[in-house]
Amino acid sequence: MIKKEMIAMLLAGGQGSRLGVLTADVAKPAVAFGGKYRIIDFPLSNCINSGIDTVGVLTQYQPLRLNSHIGIGIPWDLDRNNGGVTVLPPYEKSNNSEWYTGTANAIYQNLRYMESYNPEYVLILSGDHIYKMDYEVMLDFHKENNADVTIATMPVPMEEASRFGIVIADSNKQITAFEEKPEKPRSNLASMGIYIFSWQVLKDALIAMKDEQSCDFGKHIIPYCFDNKKRLFAYEFNGYWKDVGTLGSYWEANMELIDLIPEFNLYEEYWKIYTKSDTIEPLYVASEGHCERSIIGDGTENYGYVQNSVIGSNVKIGRGAVIRDSIIMRDVVIGDNCTIDKSIIAENSQVGNGAVLGVGEEAPNVLNESVYSFGLVTIGEDSVIPDNVKIGKNTAITGVTVQEDYPDGMLASGGVIIKAGDRK
Repeated sequence: MIKKEMIAMLLAGGQGSRLGVLTADVAKPAVAFGGKYRIIDFPLSNCINSGIDTVGVLTQYQPLRLNSHIGIGIPWDLDRNNGGVTVLPPYEKSNNSEWYTGTANAIYQNLRYMESYNPEYVLILSGDHIYKMDYEVMLDFHKENNADVTIATMPVPMEEASRFGIVIADSNKQITAFEEKPEKPRSNLASMGIYIFSWQVLKDALIAMKDEQSCDFGKHIIPYCFDNKKRLFAYEFNGYWKDVGTLGSYWEANMELIDLIPEFNLYEEYWKIYTKSDTIEPLYVASEGHCERSIIGDGTENYGYVQNSVIGSNVKIGRGAVIRDSIIMRDVVIGDNCTIDKSIIAENSQVGNGAVLGVGEEAPNVLNESVYSFGLVTIGEDSVIPDNVKIGKNTAITGVTVQEDYPDGMLASGGVIIKAGDRK
């Protein structure tokens, strides 16, 4: 085995409960983004663009789609005999089967994988953020400072700082204090959940903290390194970075892609975003079809009016349909004469003729007000919406629904229809 200077460990096991019905059957990193991509494509593309050719992807919750999407890593040029991409689910040991119980526990369970490459440095990544970062520049910073741990940080608004791990650094960027989600933050420099560890430091910390319940980097490993007088430095990142962990931020990040001058550009030649692409026919817009300021995927047939929306591959949009400010994922069928406003419709769903989504005034959601908000209509995978029904705002639907599920043909704002078991 050739020794690797730096390998990446990509944490992609998250359930993403704040995305509601979108992640009922799929891990958050496998959720579609930007028409043709999945969220995990962004950190994977960052790796290959940064010259990192060995990536362990740690999966757990609903891993099937993630596994088939990554495959042997061909789209990211990660199909290597030595290195490449390896999917690392929790595995059964001879005496017990152990789920990953925290971010650091997941890495600890894969010590043997990391040891097989004997790296000098290990890059820890999260699989659910949208950004472009050259990890090589961060590694140079790590080496220049003779750091044991480097944490990628970025300034956030002070009123949001309590949601993050917060670092306080001196004028040389050396970290003098670290607080995980403090009630009263003393700084607005937030950890991005991206770390470079010198290998021996990481290994020692993981072994020392292995018995901690739900062992986590922010709560356990970073404080352990700090308490043991390791050299911790803050690498400040000032590019675009978005945690798409809520329906609102997920919708917003997609909508930002279609701004006149997008803050996050999918079309840069020097920093490509790679993904698994199916060989399907090109986009077709009929004579009566209209598209305005939208991203539309391959194989889509548009006979309607699409404005300010992100449409995935292989979508069928019926005659007279109007879609505005919405995200429609791949393989969705939109019936004739529908009106769809500010909605997120997940893969393989069908919307019947004449249905109207996003009507009326907002009302708090009856199932989970904090998840289903932002004025959105959220429809989970493989759902069916019958003809001519009306659906209000802050609503959630999943499963095959029928006319009888809509009293007077209506799901009022804040309402929920969950037909597939009791999934939330």
